Amino acid sequence: MTVTPEQAAEIAALRSQTQPTRRATVPALEDILYEPLPVLDHGFVRVVDYMGDDAAVVQAARVSYGRGTKKVSEDRGLINYLMRHRHTTPFEMCEIKYHVKLPIFVARQWIRHRTANVNEYSARYSILDNEFYLPAPDQLAAQSSSNRQGRGDLLTGDEAQHVMALLKRDAMQSYASYEEMLNERPDGSKRDEGREGLARELARMNLTLNFYTQWYWKTDLLNLLHFLSLRADSHAQYEIRVYAEAMLDTVKRWVPACHDAFMEYRIGGASLSATGIKAVRRMLAGEAVDQASSGLSAREWRELMAVLKPEG
Repeated sequence: MTVTPEQAAEIAALRSQTQPTRRATVPALEDILYEPLPVLDHGFVRVVDYMGDDAAVVQAARVSYGRGTKKVSEDRGLINYLMRHRHTTPFEMCEIKYHVKLPIFVARQWIRHRTANVNEYSARYSILDNEFYLPAPDQLAAQSSSNRQGRGDLLTGDEAQHVMALLKRDAMQSYASYEEMLNERPDGSKRDEGREGLARELARMNLTLNFYTQWYWKTDLLNLLHFLSLRADSHAQYEIRVYAEAMLDTVKRWVPACHDAFMEYRIGGASLSATGIKAVRRMLAGEAVDQASSGLSAREWRELMAVLKPEG
């Protein structure tokens, strides 16, 4: 993880201050407020602001349901009920803002989630730092033979070393060319007074996608949980999944009852089609059911069997 000296000073200053407030605060989240949580080799996630807590979700729900929900009258029970039955509006009452430092290729995948407010570091205005992501050896894998967007076996030996050398060489060369085209140092001074240098907005296009960018990303709890349901999933690309896992820990600190319900009904739960439910009912009735007789496609049958497989 790398923060600039200016960022480190800002973080220290912010964490040294406390403010009196009548707003709901969450001590477990306050403990890490502004602190960068390391991700990958130079990246981080940090919470810089939030609004609401578990009680805000409950409060919003009871405006809708009033006193007519006696069976789920306790807060945790009500939150479980909302999550289980996909009554999602109350989760929109909480918001959180993150500062994230991430590789550009991860950012381009992340930005597909269009339900947040985003302000990204501008390489038209500022010079990008010479920081780029290199995969750890246990993430340097070949293309999967069965999944067009997944990884297969790890590369080893000379091939792994060669690939790593290429990644590092190309990133270093592209940044050297970037600096040469800019003819500018990070402090704004010229390297060669005899040249103008290329505009920043043009020079940036030479950089490889593993260079780091930064942004502020603000969203409500509902859309954050949707993001995490996709990106904290075991099928998500590793480089975005580790960011989602770090953010999931902040959710646990912030809204623990919502986090537990999310883990129970979304991450740990499963959704079955109508045909899948019929197949399970037939199995429970003692009928021998296979893929051919289930009415399910081969892929959906494999997914159903994975859900029903005993643990261990």
